[in-house]
Amino acid sequence: MTLRRLLVLALLAWPVTTLAAPLPAQVIIAYHDSWSEPPATNPAQTSIAQLPRYVDVLMLAFARPDLVYANDLDLTQTGLEYRHMTGALLRASIAALRQRHPDVKVLLSVGGATYRGWRRLNLDGIVSLVRDLGLDGIDWDYEPNHPDCHTQADGLIACVTDRSWEALVTRGRAALPRPFLITVSAWSVGAYGQGTFAHARPRSPYTGSMLGLLRSPHAKDIDLVSINAYDAGPTFNPLEAFQAYRAVWPGRLALGVEVRYAGGTGPFPSLTQAEALARTVARDPMGGMMLYAWLMKPPRDAGYSPDGTGLAGALCRGMARTGCDGAIP
Repeated sequence: MTLRRLLVLALLAWPVTTLAAPLPAQVIIAYHDSWSEPPATNPAQTSIAQLPRYVDVLMLAFARPDLVYANDLDLTQTGLEYRHMTGALLRASIAALRQRHPDVKVLLSVGGATYRGWRRLNLDGIVSLVRDLGLDGIDWDYEPNHPDCHTQADGLIACVTDRSWEALVTRGRAALPRPFLITVSAWSVGAYGQGTFAHARPRSPYTGSMLGLLRSPHAKDIDLVSINAYDAGPTFNPLEAFQAYRAVWPGRLALGVEVRYAGGTGPFPSLTQAEALARTVARDPMGGMMLYAWLMKPPRDAGYSPDGTGLAGALCRGMARTGCDGAIP
C-alpha cells in the first residue's frame, strides 16, 4: 500500500465533529469560491479555518453533479477547484474550523451556473464526498438551461423542471437523513408569476420556476432556501423577491448579495445598501443573508465596489451580529 493511500485512510479515520448544533433560525451564508483559495501549507493558514464566527453556513462551490470520486479524497474530478489544496488538506482545514467555530455548518454546493451534468447525477459519489470531508449536507444549485414554465388553467405556474427539483430534494434527503442538511439555491425570480407577484418584474424564462417545488409535499425535506438575488438586471428588487418567496415558503430564507464581476448585470449593492438589506431581512424571524462569493474581488476597472470582505461585514452589521470587522484572509 502506498504512503499516499495510508495517509488518506488515516485521515478518513480521524473523527470530524459535525452536526453538533442545530441551524439557527436566522443565518449568514457565504459561498466559498474554491478557485480563489490561496496557497497554504497547513490547515490553519487556509481561509476556511479562519472563517469568522458570524458566518453560520459555508458552501463549498462547486461540485459537479456527475462528479467522479473514488472515496480517496482525490478532488481532481469532483468539480471543486482547489488548485492549491489537496482533499486531505481541505478535510483538515474543515476540522480546524470546527475546533474554533463548533456550530458552523459546511455544505457541498452542487451545480452552479457552469456544471450541467444533471442527467448523469452521481448521488452516491456526492454523498461519499460529503461524508469523507466531514460535511453537514448538500446545497442543490440546480440551474437548468430551459425550465419550460407555463401558467396553468388554475393560475398556478408549472415547469418541466419541477420533477427534477423534487427528485433532487427527496433523493438527497433519503441519502442524508436529518440532522444532515439539504438546502436549495433558488433563482432570483423563481417565486414570481402568480398571486400578489403575478406581474412582478423582470419577467424571464425562470419566472415561477421554484413555485412547484416549494408548494409540493417534498418541500418538507428542505432546511433552507437561499435566493440568488442578483444577475437579474436593473428592474429587479431583491426585497420584493424575498417577499415573493416568503409568500410560499415559511422556513429559513436567505437573501443573496453578490460581489461585482465583469459582465454581471447586478444589482451589486454598496456597503450601505447591503447593510440596509440585511437590517430589513432581519425583521423576519426566519430571515437571513447570503454572500456570493467569499473570496471574490471586483474588477479593478469597475471603480469602487466592495469585495467579499466588505460585503460580509455589512451583512454582519445589518444582522446585528458581533465581530463584524474581522478581515477575511
